Amino acid sequence: MAKKQYPCDSFPHLIHGADYNPEQWMAQKDIWDADMELMGKANCNEMTLGIFAWSAIEPREGEYDCSFLDEIIEKIGSNGGKVILSTPSGARPRWLAEKYPQVLRVDAQGRREHIRGRHNHCFTSPVYREKVHSINRLLAQRYGNHPAVIAWHVSNEYSGQCRCPLCVAAFQNYLREKFHDDIGELNQAYWTSFWSHTYDSFEQIEPPGELTETGIHGLNLDWNRFVTRQTVSFIENEIAPLREYSSLPVTVNMMYEFTELDYHKVAEVIDFASWDCYPEWHNGDNAVIAQRAGFWHDLYRSLKKKPFLLMESTPSLVNWKPYNKPKAPGLDVLSSIQAIAHGSDSVQYFQWRKSRGSSEKLHGAVVGHDGTGDTRVFRSVQTTGSILKKIDEIAGSYVDAEVALIFDWENMWVLEDCQGFSNVDKKYMETCYAYHRIFWERGINCDIVSPHGDLSGYKLVIAPMLYLTDEATARNLENYVQRGGTLYGTYMMGTVDGNDLCYLGGVPGAGLKNVFGLQVEEMDNLYPEERRHASLGGVSYPLEDYCETVKLLGAKAIAHYTDGYYRDTPAVTECTFGRGKAIYQACRDSGGLKEQILADLLEKLDIVSTVDTREALPHGVTAHSRTDGQHTYVFAENYLETEAPAVRLHRPMENLLTGQIEDHCKLTAYGFSIYKSL
Repeated sequence: MAKKQYPCDSFPHLIHGADYNPEQWMAQKDIWDADMELMGKANCNEMTLGIFAWSAIEPREGEYDCSFLDEIIEKIGSNGGKVILSTPSGARPRWLAEKYPQVLRVDAQGRREHIRGRHNHCFTSPVYREKVHSINRLLAQRYGNHPAVIAWHVSNEYSGQCRCPLCVAAFQNYLREKFHDDIGELNQAYWTSFWSHTYDSFEQIEPPGELTETGIHGLNLDWNRFVTRQTVSFIENEIAPLREYSSLPVTVNMMYEFTELDYHKVAEVIDFASWDCYPEWHNGDNAVIAQRAGFWHDLYRSLKKKPFLLMESTPSLVNWKPYNKPKAPGLDVLSSIQAIAHGSDSVQYFQWRKSRGSSEKLHGAVVGHDGTGDTRVFRSVQTTGSILKKIDEIAGSYVDAEVALIFDWENMWVLEDCQGFSNVDKKYMETCYAYHRIFWERGINCDIVSPHGDLSGYKLVIAPMLYLTDEATARNLENYVQRGGTLYGTYMMGTVDGNDLCYLGGVPGAGLKNVFGLQVEEMDNLYPEERRHASLGGVSYPLEDYCETVKLLGAKAIAHYTDGYYRDTPAVTECTFGRGKAIYQACRDSGGLKEQILADLLEKLDIVSTVDTREALPHGVTAHSRTDGQHTYVFAENYLETEAPAVRLHRPMENLLTGQIEDHCKLTAYGFSIYKSL
């Protein structure tokens, strides 16, 4: 029986809270007392403090004042609440930027930025690192063992790049290390003889940018890797004093559809994952929006293979999108429960109380400018908190997935940089969503994993558009199939190596021709209005964008093209390799083909839905499960504004919200049910 794992061992419960900024209200402390009362009414048990409080804690260099934190942490604790305490490096105070301008970033045109906004500090700057280390040490010494504090939230939504002389030198040193101080090795890896752009020394190398080299794809890839590496190094600098004076777990809040950082690398230095979820509800089909949010929930859960925290969400609306629409009644609660269904141990909001001024004064909050609990939004938050109390036993349980989908930031970077195929949109993210949606619609748990991650526990692994396949990835996939796994790869697999150099000897490279039993000969890039077709079992399926022609080297065709100059050639293949199988889909289908192939695979592999179905659930309906090794918890969810057909369970279960024993559930508009095995 697997042991429960909690993000915060000192608080083994579902967390319900918000970002709280009491420093904005120090001149009106009666609001603090009102907040304590409202937090209880909202069924909140946690607040995240200090994210942007640096100027309140250190108003002048070396002069610290933690009195407001002392007071507010004591108030929250005495009212039965807990605190996740943030380090304030996400927005440095004005005095720091004015006295030490070198802490500010240099942009892609070589200009030193001013103090504007936030998140424009240099991660390489020794001054900034020292100042952050100092204030973090103070916080760790003062609050690292406080009974109300349960975790550290390091900075806020890391992002951005700097091209100052310090960062350029650090990048050059990174490349020296990677290429063994051999500029010839770098030139070979970057293929710089093209256009006669050979480097004579590492000192000549500049980061790619608006005024510098952008045509060397290996350089572009390594710059993106360096940005992640330097960010992770800065995170480690932040964490060091916390580890020295405190045993509390550490997290950073990651973001929705964020492509600048490789979060697989970030996850290596934190204790649990957390993220900020802000999909555009009601901007199209809510079922599609829900599935895409679910993809990211699954990814952040998979980073540490244990429950994560939903660190931020809006209880109503945001203020920074083109159109800022509130969540409809019902969907506000459902979208919170969605996080729990996918493996979160929290629902947290930005923000607790609306700011009175500045850029986020109209961003949604639990408590509005009226300052009361007499609003629809507040009552919805109350409802969510009440539900979390009822299902608190789910905390620490995990998601047991038999299917994994490989998602890789580095692969995304090189595909976006690639000049070939379609230069309008490679659709990598869209393709990953499309494969994930198949399992979401069937109520099948799916992990989202790194190409270098452990694949041994999965019956089925999906690898969409894995254009960049380095040697480590290739061996990982090969070993997975060799030992009995089923791998589903697609067009573009194994085109370039870890330096973004094309493989010689045929695609897929790095030995994957043997795994899939084929070689790709050519790709037809279709115009947007063009369609080709493939036949599977006598049924014709439309294809779009990409159709590869392949030569069989041991694989057998399971679907064929029916038009184009490649008519009657293989469109989808299957190859036995070792004890496993490798499926290769050489084309992008615009509906039905991959769904049918995967439906057949799911049946053969005995991968079943969380609920009693072998088919896709009604549109807009999904199901997920968690387990503590003894009990299974089933979530059935309806993301449409109309009632859904009844969903049958595999067996009678206890409805945790009503106490009734049921073998099926009826889902109202934006409705959900939560069950526990008997």
